[in-house]
Amino acid sequence: MGLQFPIQCTLKDGFTVQLSLADERDIEPLKTFYRVIVEEGNSYPHDRVPDHDEFMDYWFHGKRTVVAYVPDRKRATEMADAFYLKPNWPGRAGHVANAGFIVAPKWRSKGLGRLLGETMLNYGKRLGYRSVIFNLVFSENLGARRLWEQLGFRQLGVIPCAVRKDDGTYQDAIIMFLSLES
Repeated sequence: MGLQFPIQCTLKDGFTVQLSLADERDIEPLKTFYRVIVEEGNSYPHDRVPDHDEFMDYWFHGKRTVVAYVPDRKRATEMADAFYLKPNWPGRAGHVANAGFIVAPKWRSKGLGRLLGETMLNYGKRLGYRSVIFNLVFSENLGARRLWEQLGFRQLGVIPCAVRKDDGTYQDAIIMFLSLES
């Protein structure tokens, strides 16, 4: 897959998706989309919707952000997925990437997560990253765990009771890793 953005792809159900590097036009749609994900409480650590500055720090400052738009039947487009890619650590360890993904509920199980995962890995290589680490994969997020394992990630460890759930109980977090050197 070439990585000259924008990239046009077709999902397994025939929908066309366009992947683009995010810019100012994408801030408000992504913020609205992220609100849904935070309120679900199943994949990100926020316990409230971040304010504008927190959102910008989390999704844009010091990161490469890619958004996926899918045209709807009325010929409008909607944001269906997004990811950010950034160094996990600074300086001498800046070659280890970290990424975060969100998929809109109605677009799950259609191949979009895999498409963006593969895109992130290719883009990360192109940017010079040597590996990718996910610091906080919720143990109960089985879909994400399965996808990352299918893409070659391996589990490095478990952080017991790392995530407080809405009901006051806790779940573990998994640290996952993939080398991009091959």
